Amino acid sequence: MTPGNNGASTPEDDDPFGYLYADGQANGAQPPSGGYGYPNSVSRVRTVGERRYGQQPQQQTAQYGQYGQPTVPQQGAYGQPNGHTAPGTAPGGNAPSGGRRPAPSGGRGRGPNTKGLLIGAVAVLAAVVVGIAVVMANGSDDDSQDDADQVTTAPTATASASPSESGADDADDEAELPTIDAKALRLGGAAALASDVEGAQADGGIYVANLNQVGSSVTWTVDGIPEEGTYTLFAHYSTAGDDQSMTLTINGKKFGTPLSMKNYAHAADGDFAKGWTTTYAYPTLTKGTNTVSLSCENGDKCNALLDQLWLKQGQVKQ
Repeated sequence: MTPGNNGASTPEDDDPFGYLYADGQANGAQPPSGGYGYPNSVSRVRTVGERRYGQQPQQQTAQYGQYGQPTVPQQGAYGQPNGHTAPGTAPGGNAPSGGRRPAPSGGRGRGPNTKGLLIGAVAVLAAVVVGIAVVMANGSDDDSQDDADQVTTAPTATASASPSESGADDADDEAELPTIDAKALRLGGAAALASDVEGAQADGGIYVANLNQVGSSVTWTVDGIPEEGTYTLFAHYSTAGDDQSMTLTINGKKFGTPLSMKNYAHAADGDFAKGWTTTYAYPTLTKGTNTVSLSCENGDKCNALLDQLWLKQGQVKQ
């Protein structure tokens, strides 16, 4: 080689278009037929359509003194899978027929989620156990309540059935003690029945009037007193204006003080319809029959209307 011309095989003289120039033709440049134009050029250009798609590319080996170019694997023709395409990457995303289907994402490819089913079964079983426990607890409470009710009510039933209990006797005696209306009383003196003034509790609204005259009286013969003792005598009456009082006699003997007949209703003078009220005294009665009398004696103030008398055992206020 001479200075300035190192041959056509050097890379710097590897002009693909050398055949178009005179100096290139002088150096042997030819149109491309597998290289850039010079003999033994580095690049190996293939004619269009020469490469077969889908075939295994062959590794080109550069000769000594030439620059080799590694061959890039060629892609397959449109619509055809490449020979190096991984399963599942073919057009449409489906694996080639006969290949193994890829495992689902997440690495689980063993069928249904058995762990979830197991958790659900355990939850259902726990709910059933809790329900049974609640039912048993409620049943136990009901049984305990029934036992408690039996224990509580049994003594009461025994006490009510026992005739020796004084409480039962008192209730029976109070129920048997009589009440008397004005028309059933024995009248004395100027006393007379009337019904002009409203408010009387006796049957028919009948009451005893004209008690404000000395010698007027009412008498009640009481039968069936169960035993000797203190009782409460109630009287329903009406008074208007000033307070009144009448002499009380028990079995022919005057009671310690007159029966107080105050104007508790605060009725105006003469307004007897608004003066109805109740008073009481604590006489001692004997067993059996007793006589109770109210009379207007000297010194009494008897301007009152009387319609009912009744008794209760013991000292009570109503």
